[in-house]
Amino acid sequence: MNDKIISFIQGLYQTNQPIPLHAPIFNGNEQKYVAETIESTFVSSVGRYVSQFEDKISQYTQANCAVATNSGSAALHTALYLAGVTTNDLVITQALTFVATCNCIAQLGAQPLFIDVSKTSLSLCPEALETYLTDNAFIDGKGQCIHSKTKQKIKAIVPMHSFGHPALLDELTQVCTQWNLTLIEDAAESLGSFYKGKHTGTLGDFAALSFNGNKVITTGGGGMLLTKSSETGHRGKHITTTAKTPHPYEFFHDELGFNYRMPNLNAALGCAQLEQLPTILASKRRIAEQYQNFFSDSDFQFVAEPDYAHSNYWLNAIICPNKKVRDSLLQQTNGANIMTRPVWQLMHKLPMYKSALRDNLKNSLWLEQCLVNLPSSVK
Repeated sequence: MNDKIISFIQGLYQTNQPIPLHAPIFNGNEQKYVAETIESTFVSSVGRYVSQFEDKISQYTQANCAVATNSGSAALHTALYLAGVTTNDLVITQALTFVATCNCIAQLGAQPLFIDVSKTSLSLCPEALETYLTDNAFIDGKGQCIHSKTKQKIKAIVPMHSFGHPALLDELTQVCTQWNLTLIEDAAESLGSFYKGKHTGTLGDFAALSFNGNKVITTGGGGMLLTKSSETGHRGKHITTTAKTPHPYEFFHDELGFNYRMPNLNAALGCAQLEQLPTILASKRRIAEQYQNFFSDSDFQFVAEPDYAHSNYWLNAIICPNKKVRDSLLQQTNGANIMTRPVWQLMHKLPMYKSALRDNLKNSLWLEQCLVNLPSSVK
């Protein structure tokens, strides 16, 4: 079967040359806009493309406010900061995620608490979350969610829309309301994905998008903070600009701030990429459909969008029958210069998070052993 998979992927991309997992595509105004930015000399965070990119992302996602940052991690770190996450707090997230999700929590002095994912969404499981909170938390007299054993405040949950597939957001929102938790969407992988007609990143209090080189569209490096409230959005823009107050020439900063603003050069690239987003998304869905058809009568399960969602299919994935089959597939495809990848190593297995609180992570452990990401570049 591995030989058939290799032949199929080579046929899909019509090449025997190395096939990347997800490469950017530049078929539009990228060179033009970047050249204009260089000619203007406004290459840093002051420039028209930054605000233009923010406006266009806000319009596309229907987010109340969008703040461009120099990375997706910066956007998520800012979201957690705005949510009031601080030293010794607990933030619930999934162990099946990219390490940046947990690093942003730890950089604020807080600790991740790992809850299992759903097989339906590959994101944070509402049932597992509710069960864990019922068994291990209580609401104190101030309305705060407290961990029963450690007495730490549980401040927020951070579900990640894994590989672009939207999480079960209604159910997660209900749990957050019941337990007084802030919902922060890690939407780094899900530009162009919709949950029941609403763009991911707009149902939580905050969200973070990523425009890294391997994402659906890229700014080279960059991210976007999305906020439900205009007030928090304006504060987000303020603190990501080192909290500098406006003045013709004086330098005064009125609170702790971060140097997180996206440079104009990157935003120019993003504006050009965003013009192509509908074409990119249509191509990615065609590729996903071809993968799904190929694997339909096999022992491999293609990871399709949930019934409630319209996914961007950022990274196509299959679930192998077992770890032995997974390892064989990874070895042979990479040996044929086809870049396939396993899911990330679960976060609690990394040295800095090995002591983190967690539930049994049953589904996460299964996916870690069986899931493989397939080449997903736009053709």
